[in-house]
Amino acid sequence: MRSAAAWSWRLLAIAGAVAVALWLVAVLKVIVVPVAIALLVTIALRPVVEALTGRLHLPRPLAVGVTVVGLLALLAGLVVAAGSSVANGIVDLWSAAKDGFVTALTWLAEGPLHISSAQLDGYLAQLQQGLSGMSSQLLTGAVHATTTVGHVGAGTLIAIFCLIFFLLDGRTIWTWVVGLFPQRAREQVHQAGRRGWLSLEAYTRTQVLVAAVDAIGIGVGAAILGVPLALPLGVLVFLGSFVPIVGALVTGAVAVLVALVSHGLVAAVWMLVIVLAVQQVEGHVLQPFLMGHAVSLHPVAVLLSVAAGSLVAGIVGALFAVPIAALTNTVVLYLHGHDKFPHLGTDDHLVHRRQATPDAGEDGTGQPGTEGPGTTPGSPTTGSSQPEVTA
Repeated sequence: MRSAAAWSWRLLAIAGAVAVALWLVAVLKVIVVPVAIALLVTIALRPVVEALTGRLHLPRPLAVGVTVVGLLALLAGLVVAAGSSVANGIVDLWSAAKDGFVTALTWLAEGPLHISSAQLDGYLAQLQQGLSGMSSQLLTGAVHATTTVGHVGAGTLIAIFCLIFFLLDGRTIWTWVVGLFPQRAREQVHQAGRRGWLSLEAYTRTQVLVAAVDAIGIGVGAAILGVPLALPLGVLVFLGSFVPIVGALVTGAVAVLVALVSHGLVAAVWMLVIVLAVQQVEGHVLQPFLMGHAVSLHPVAVLLSVAAGSLVAGIVGALFAVPIAALTNTVVLYLHGHDKFPHLGTDDHLVHRRQATPDAGEDGTGQPGTEGPGTTPGSPTTGSSQPEVTA
């Protein structure tokens, strides 16, 4: 009983702390979500910056500027191309949708259900009354949508700002974060963070590859079948694939629905075959071999993480559930003595001890040396045996 009581109050305290943390994240989601997105984008773009600074010998600020501007230009190009495709294909799609609606009404009247025109008119009238009764709710929804657009705009600016400084000065930011921990724990936190970063790198690169395969397979299949909006569908599948399991299912259903509306049942069946084939490749080849190796999580753990994240925070929770689970798994295993990346070792230290003589500073003149870019402002620079945080 004493053991059960001791565990109970500890678990209740931990659950309370987790609840408070989730509440704070929900309150500050306009800030937290853009920062998290900027972190994942930083992981994807960091090799580009390193290549520009290493091979082309560009200054790091210029390399970061070129990389960020290139990313924004790529996104703008995709938006323009997708918008142009939507503008060109929406008229034909709308006409096909109207024809399909008329066909459906004819089948309801002449098919096995034998629903009369009067009954259909009654159902339509009830639907119209229901929509008119929901006018206040629709107005409230419009106000919320306007607020959401404002939050998205603010979040985009925060994400771009954080992305620039993560790429430009990420090491210094990490040094500051580690410096917030007690002195005796800083080295262990740093080494755990290095391994967590590698897990996030592996997840991000693998997820981009999986999303690209899904988007190309379904987009090319839709284009071969002559389904309108093939490019927007490909972009939608690419974005949706970042939500494991759920995203591919929903975006695939959208592609099948567009094929049904535009070209009828046969095209929809072929579109469904293409979607299922792509998802089978993802589920039986890409996910087990690539994603499983990258994040070291069992598919059951991935599914439960996505379900828990969606219950807690909706689409955003489902999007970040797997990387958070992978990061937590790597860090906890390392802190318990199970290193997933033993090849890293501990050669990259964040805590150093300066071995300077008591009578000589860093500049060898007997005066205290100046603080360099790798030191924490205010930290001792001469003759001190106290560890200090350096870059």
